[in-house]
Amino acid sequence: MRVPRYSVWGITGIPEIDAGDDLVALIADAVAAQAVDDASAAIEDGDILVVTSKIVSKAEGCQFSAADRDKAIAAETVRVVAERVHPGGVTQIVETRHGLIMAAAGIDTSNVPDGIALRLPDDPDASARRLCTGLRERFGVRLGIVITDTFGRPWRVGQTDVAIGAAGVIVTDDMRGGVDANGRPLQVTITVLADELAGAADLVKGKASGIPVAVVRGLSRLVTGPDAPGARTLVRSVDDDMFRFGSAEAYRLGYDAALAEMRDGGQTSSPRVKQKQD
Repeated sequence: MRVPRYSVWGITGIPEIDAGDDLVALIADAVAAQAVDDASAAIEDGDILVVTSKIVSKAEGCQFSAADRDKAIAAETVRVVAERVHPGGVTQIVETRHGLIMAAAGIDTSNVPDGIALRLPDDPDASARRLCTGLRERFGVRLGIVITDTFGRPWRVGQTDVAIGAAGVIVTDDMRGGVDANGRPLQVTITVLADELAGAADLVKGKASGIPVAVVRGLSRLVTGPDAPGARTLVRSVDDDMFRFGSAEAYRLGYDAALAEMRDGGQTSSPRVKQKQD
């Protein structure tokens, strides 16, 4: 029986990225240089490259003055999900125009020059497709691309990397309708493969190592056509989102609904109240 395994390593030697830089060429050149000393680091068919969104944003010219950070957050925000005031200011969890739920709309000032901030790429899936197409042509092999960013998570301490863009990679494994190892039906299990790749790669990329790209080898079964559904498909729909608002925002909506019901003499009610009445 073949033992399941995969390996992950970082690509070193990628320089500081500026607006307009050719990421395909810079990544390919770094891979080639690394393979001189370690032949096993040369890209092979079925490899998956995991790329931090920061270098994509830099190459695509998403830099702006940090003094305009609040305006940029507002411009990237579709909806404020939760807000908390603290001695250092106000922290907002928002829905971005990409559909992502994250702190400060993904606006970041780490690993950039003083006075500069970065926003996320305009279309991370499109960015991933360009990298996937370019690197496939450069190396002459099938490979996948995952573009990542760092997210906090409800009910869990700290942050982890997740996929915000993908191309040439199967992003989920929908196991619903199958059975587990004991033959029991699986009804809700959907494994988010792209996020698991992002987390695995971050163990060798890190936040302070200066290594923005990693290679995952041994999972060629996940590599597919470059036009396969991207990471945008991972965004949960409104109807399926049980935690659409923060606690304060949910309380405010409930309070407003109760006031409206009192004003109408009990003639209107929230959807949940109506359901109970039915």
